[in-house]
Amino acid sequence: MERFKFFEPLRVRFAETDSQGHVFFGNYLTYFDEALTQYQHAIGCTYQDVLDLGLDYFYAHSECDYKSRAFFEEVLNVHARAGQIGNSSITFEFAAFKARNDELVATGKIVAVVIDPQTKKPVPVPDIFRDAVARYERA
Repeated sequence: MERFKFFEPLRVRFAETDSQGHVFFGNYLTYFDEALTQYQHAIGCTYQDVLDLGLDYFYAHSECDYKSRAFFEEVLNVHARAGQIGNSSITFEFAAFKARNDELVATGKIVAVVIDPQTKKPVPVPDIFRDAVARYERA
């Protein structure tokens, strides 16, 4: 599995585990969302920057594939990147690995659609975001 340039280390908290002792499946989407927020800071185009342009976005699709289990207090390196940028959508890709042994735990995607907050209609992905991703991923 390819490693992305950016990753965010996250420690599994007890509240994120289930009665079987491993991370509850729905929490991986929260991990992906947290890594995405930090990825946007790393590339230099945050969610607030998008809001400041008078735009917003919403998640239209998410998916997660589970490869192995993670447990309380394990550190996961959650990798994130903008995999595909369409006209009005961005497909963010994720991969979570155990920090201690690099075991792949989960992969996933979130599709975000950029909208005009007044009309709620899709609008083009702003150039500031496209340029930030290109600069970061090329560097």
